[in-house]
Amino acid sequence: MSTFSGLGTALSSLVAQRQALDVSAQNVANANTVGYTRQRASLVAVPGQTLPAMFATGDGIGNGVRAATVDRLGDVFLDAKVRAASSNASFLTARADALATLEKSLGEPSETGLAAQLADFWGGWADVANGSDRDAARAVLLERGVAVATAVQTRYSDVQTQWQQARGTAVALVDRVNAAAASIADLNEKILAIENSGGTAHELSDQRDLLVTELSGLVGASMRTRDNGQVDVLVGGNALVSGTHVSTLELGGPAAFSQAMAGQSVTVVWADGAGHRAELGGGRIAGLVSVLAPAGDGGLLTGAGARLDGLARSLADAVNDVHAQGVTRDGTPGGPFFTQDPAGALDLRVVLTDPASVAAAAPGTGALDGSVAARVAAIGSTSEGPDATWRSIVTDLGVQAAAATSRATVSQKALQSVSLQQLANAGVDLDEESVSMLAHQRAYEGAARVLTVIDEMLDTLINRTGIVGR
Repeated sequence: MSTFSGLGTALSSLVAQRQALDVSAQNVANANTVGYTRQRASLVAVPGQTLPAMFATGDGIGNGVRAATVDRLGDVFLDAKVRAASSNASFLTARADALATLEKSLGEPSETGLAAQLADFWGGWADVANGSDRDAARAVLLERGVAVATAVQTRYSDVQTQWQQARGTAVALVDRVNAAAASIADLNEKILAIENSGGTAHELSDQRDLLVTELSGLVGASMRTRDNGQVDVLVGGNALVSGTHVSTLELGGPAAFSQAMAGQSVTVVWADGAGHRAELGGGRIAGLVSVLAPAGDGGLLTGAGARLDGLARSLADAVNDVHAQGVTRDGTPGGPFFTQDPAGALDLRVVLTDPASVAAAAPGTGALDGSVAARVAAIGSTSEGPDATWRSIVTDLGVQAAAATSRATVSQKALQSVSLQQLANAGVDLDEESVSMLAHQRAYEGAARVLTVIDEMLDTLINRTGIVGR
């Protein structure tokens, strides 16, 4: 073998070690880059050229080293676990946040809550029963009745507003899903072009994986990798992204809370699939859709609205039934105190405007009797009255909110755990990179020294051979 071949061997090492150092430098530079996956240059030995010939002179020694590939050190299984955990955590967190907001809107326990206003309302009836001849007591009663009706209406309006806000958030998130899907398709095209030309597109792959993980948190998306390096993104088993083709989503169903209360469902559908429903496997949007669902399908907000409607009807029926049995001070039969048979909480109003119209007395007992007012006051202490209904609403919601918060917390802990595992595998360890750089640096110096030695040998061979003794 020619002495000159050693130059090529040493040169190959210089080139390979420099490439490996460049990769380590890229890792260090991106140590704090979100979503970056560390890379490693894979060095392989270049075999010697052994010719199967009679007079072949090859000694079988290799011809140096080369950087075969630059590997992206991610773990597809850990990535899949992170996406699955993100999907579940986002779904449960969306429901927990909705329940927490709903619970807060009820305003219980509080000195100004509905429970306290109901207590004041029944106390107003008791005051009228103890002094039916006092117009002031009757006027206070009417004001407290208006306060109760307003409180019920306000809580229903809060639920209605929360429903509209949740739907608006869902619309914005669906738009974000479509934008992320378009970006993934664009990255698929770029990555394929780069890799077909012999380059590496690891940084673009990192960006694509981040977008897929984001989609998992939004719609429970999963990823399938093709042989050519492109990926398909699936939602409910259907392709949201297929190579460079994108299928868009949109939010279908009612735009008003009243329509949801009537049983219409908010759904996520394929924009180009004739309204075909997208079966979301999880994610925040799926959580919001479950919150927006009709009461019959377990919708949180419509369920709360239905219970407030029931509370309004229960309150109106209980008070009106007793009030209709009484008479005013001038003997006029009592009519409804609240609107008769309200269609819902928003329709609950006090009918009476004149304190003299309060029918506190039983027929034939005299103008100063307050027995009917006492019977109305006793409604507040019944086991199936409006107060008991309201306590049940508050208690049930509190239990649901606590359970949802607990489940969301557990899911977030699970997501944090798998995310740390992913980071430990794919993240940059500066200590490891320092050792790697030191190893490549010493190898580079060694190759340079080999090159120097061979150069000195060649100088001796070329310039000094045959001149000894002259």
